[in-house]
Amino acid sequence: MRKVPMTVAGAERLREELNELKMVTRPRITAAIAEARAHGDLKENAEYHAAREQQSFCEGRITEIESKLADSEIIDVTTIDATGRVIFGTTVTLINLDTEAKVTYQIVGEDESDVPAGKISVASPIARAIMGKYEGDEIVVKAPAGDIEYEIESVRHL
Repeated sequence: MRKVPMTVAGAERLREELNELKMVTRPRITAAIAEARAHGDLKENAEYHAAREQQSFCEGRITEIESKLADSEIIDVTTIDATGRVIFGTTVTLINLDTEAKVTYQIVGEDESDVPAGKISVASPIARAIMGKYEGDEIVVKAPAGDIEYEIESVRHL
């Protein structure tokens, strides 16, 4: 089975969500089902059916998170020697060679990506173009709007 890379922070967020689902959400839904059952006829009991639907979503999400954590390879980039090379988990500052605009991205797992927060998936076009490159290298990103040239200004292990 193929292990999926994940940052330490991404794995921690999933563990927190899993704990919340198991310790808070699941018992609350179970109590709602028990209360709805006490109201009598289950065929026409909207509260019961809504609670059962919530239970289904909750259990599905628990299974999904447990599967993701089991299939993940958690990589702590802070324990890896900084060589100036772009690897999974590093935070990279790029300079657009046409506009001189700077952008900073952290390369994260597919489930962790959040572009507005500066986290791009390892499978994104930018990440694929810069992986394995070094500070000072110039790269070309093949984007839908056309090729974009960048220079890698810095690579940090945060």
